[in-house]
Amino acid sequence: MINNEERAGIGIYLNPGNEQFTVSINSDLYVDKTELIKYTNSRIGKDRPLICSSRPRRFGKTMAVTMLSAYYSKGCHSEKLFAGLKISRDEFFKVHLNKYNVIFLDIQWMYGNALEEMKRNSSVKVVGYIQEQVISELRKEYPECVLDTDVSLPSVLAKINAKTKEQFIIMIDEWDCLFREDKNNENLQKEYINLLRGLFKGTPSGAFLKLAYITGILPIKKYGTQSALNNFREHTMVSPRQMAEYVGFTEAEVKAVCKEHDMPFKEMQRWYDGYYFEKIGHIYSPNSVIEDVDSGEFGNYWFGTETYASLMTYIAMDFDGLRQLIVDMLGGQGCSIDVESFQNDITSFNSADDVITLLIHMGYMAYDSKTKKVFIPNDEVRSVFLRAIRNDGWEEVIKAVSASEAFLNVPP
Repeated sequence: MINNEERAGIGIYLNPGNEQFTVSINSDLYVDKTELIKYTNSRIGKDRPLICSSRPRRFGKTMAVTMLSAYYSKGCHSEKLFAGLKISRDEFFKVHLNKYNVIFLDIQWMYGNALEEMKRNSSVKVVGYIQEQVISELRKEYPECVLDTDVSLPSVLAKINAKTKEQFIIMIDEWDCLFREDKNNENLQKEYINLLRGLFKGTPSGAFLKLAYITGILPIKKYGTQSALNNFREHTMVSPRQMAEYVGFTEAEVKAVCKEHDMPFKEMQRWYDGYYFEKIGHIYSPNSVIEDVDSGEFGNYWFGTETYASLMTYIAMDFDGLRQLIVDMLGGQGCSIDVESFQNDITSFNSADDVITLLIHMGYMAYDSKTKKVFIPNDEVRSVFLRAIRNDGWEEVIKAVSASEAFLNVPP
């Protein structure tokens, strides 16, 4: 066990402790994904040490970022925590272990707190609140560098670096929260993008930034054909690249879980398999596998964690015969689409391809980069679609798929 002294961090945002990752490791079912650290370590000291990993809810985003924070943060001592895990056998394991100033931002949590503050003080602004919270902790740690009047986080980090030569690793969980939760607030989004540009683009950020790792559901937003932060290395559900085996549970990992917990692999495969990356093969939703093992029952755990109301909103647009494409996929077909036109937000839709690409990033559909086809991945997700159309009066869709094995296997 790791004692409290070894876990104690400096602050909420600056050099946090490793409590969250400790909870993950101590869970009844933990799958070791620590070799992700080998990839992030490989970017330190290199050009563009900026990583964006986007994946659906329930695919382990927060676990990954808390693991990285536990590994890099000066605010804790994690050698014992990682002992016996895969990364501990890497020759460079101790080179970067707990050596860096880490700034950890959970934007969804901070956004909620900012809204509460705005109820009490109408002058509070979301992006200003985010910066103020971090600057407050930096001021305590670097009183000789940070003034009471400082309000720009990028400027504060640049000043600290100029005076002390210290660098920072910045980690952001739910980086795209503001684009999803306040999707029509263009002013807020522009302020937020300007903050991110200040943190991750330009000569000053090149000096104070050691590494950046941001994670969310959406890839980085495009403006026209360009990304707002085009210096990031992006890893998505369409193109996971080096991140492929860390997006979800691999087939080998699920087979090991089934063996350990005496669960039938074939049934696990039917319910939760279906996502597929060319270099890695089949990928499973971590949350669904964990919930299944915990309850001892196969079922739709996706349905219990996210409403399908948003799904129906997108399908109801019926761009380019989208409903018919859904019918075809419910019947087991794959459909060819163009994923390149999507603007990486939830308002700029111009075609069925845009809506389907969003559904890929949300995990409602899977994509084969080799065939350029999209399909409904497994029985769990298929059941979400079928329940949704039952409740939305899609009589013609129900008739079209009612004879299929997939429909008959979904409980009413």
